[in-house]
Amino acid sequence: MPVKSGREMLDEIVARETHPPVVFVTGNDNTALAVEAIHAGAADFVVKTVGDSFFDVLDSRFRQAFLRSRLEREKRQAEEDLREANERLEMLVREVHHRVSNSLQMVQSFVSMQANQTSEVAAKDALEATQNRIKAIGKVHQNLYTRDDLTTIDLDEYLETLVGELRENMSESDNTVELSFSSDHVEVSPDDAVNVGVVVNELVTNAAKYAFPDCGSGQVSVELAKLDNGYQVTVSDNGAGITENAAPEGTGLGMRIIKAITRSLGTDIELLETETGTSHRFVVKQD
Repeated sequence: MPVKSGREMLDEIVARETHPPVVFVTGNDNTALAVEAIHAGAADFVVKTVGDSFFDVLDSRFRQAFLRSRLEREKRQAEEDLREANERLEMLVREVHHRVSNSLQMVQSFVSMQANQTSEVAAKDALEATQNRIKAIGKVHQNLYTRDDLTTIDLDEYLETLVGELRENMSESDNTVELSFSSDHVEVSPDDAVNVGVVVNELVTNAAKYAFPDCGSGQVSVELAKLDNGYQVTVSDNGAGITENAAPEGTGLGMRIIKAITRSLGTDIELLETETGTSHRFVVKQD
């Protein structure tokens, strides 16, 4: 070739953003040169020879190069279409979680308004408990539409937020219960996060209501610990403790909810033996 070599021409062609497939034709049967051309971006190479067979080989290599190029374009297009479809799906899922979160906040407001309008203590307590359950579920949906991964929840961050709100609620009441939280990092599915959040809400609320009947003050702790095959959640208090076989205080609905939800997590709630107070634990296994 005049002015420049075939190798130089190859570099100019493949430097283009979208370039056609290149079959490198050389009169040199040096294998190293052919390998260098392939590494530089050629789709194939043919050693120039005398006779009709050369053109047959060249035609075959061109057809193969065009076919590979078309398949690669179609593959890239399919990947781009899939990426765009996934992005649209993620946006729709985020929007769903956003709307669910907003709807739950609206329901929570209605329940709060109803609680404020009633003077009956039992009804007010029941409505406030319902409000806290709705809040625990809504926090998961709020977490999901603000994070990149829609398949998992950082359980430690979620529980820390939930415990923080429970602490604020306690500070607004007459008692002086101190609520602490400690955790390892644990990732769970959104469904499991909802279940764990509701159980923690029930255990902490029960402890704040019934563990300190005399002074109305004490300490409640929530601990999330990562295990080799899962995680465990422990809620403890330093209150009066639970008398064996004693009838539940209140309606007993909270404990029924706890037992039902822990069963759905594939586990059971345990009442641990402690010198003072009460300690509940449940262990969840993960694959």
